[in-house]
Amino acid sequence: MALPNQQVVDYPSFKLVIVGDGGTGKTTFVKRHLTGEFEKKYEPTIGVEVHPLDFSTNCGKIRFYCWDTAGQEKFGGLRDGYYIHGQCAIIMFDVTSRLTYKNVPTWHRDLCRVCENIPIVLCGNKVDVKNRQVKAKQVTFHRKKNLQYYEISAKSNYNFEKPFLYLARKLAGTFTLSKLLL
Repeated sequence: MALPNQQVVDYPSFKLVIVGDGGTGKTTFVKRHLTGEFEKKYEPTIGVEVHPLDFSTNCGKIRFYCWDTAGQEKFGGLRDGYYIHGQCAIIMFDVTSRLTYKNVPTWHRDLCRVCENIPIVLCGNKVDVKNRQVKAKQVTFHRKKNLQYYEISAKSNYNFEKPFLYLARKLAGTFTLSKLLL
């Protein structure tokens, strides 16, 4: 699943597609894992950016090739093409924006049209922000579609590893998988 300019690794790797409206924090979330930095300024992703993300677990190393897709309609480009061969996904919305949650079913439908029966995590980002518009009890979509749901904050690191751990456990077929502290 590696791209031409990326080295192939000798441990399990998975294509993870990250989707959701523009401005929900997809790129910030990925960069937080890559560098530990929190990106304050918003720059829309154009098309897709692929970032390899490694995790050390009690079952050995695993890599997610994170396909960070454009959320902005005008930058979407080949969106369905980016989903092809996706092995797992994160759908992200912003808890301070009702519209981004309202659009979750569309993202889910588009994803499932291309990737059938893959593990998907729904993430409500920006839970650190005071003016929350989408309350936890209003988030029900994941129940209808049997998705895992996490409230996260890329800014404060709240639950920021849980989506990856959940997906790793599903893909590895073991619920005893855990992240090793380095």
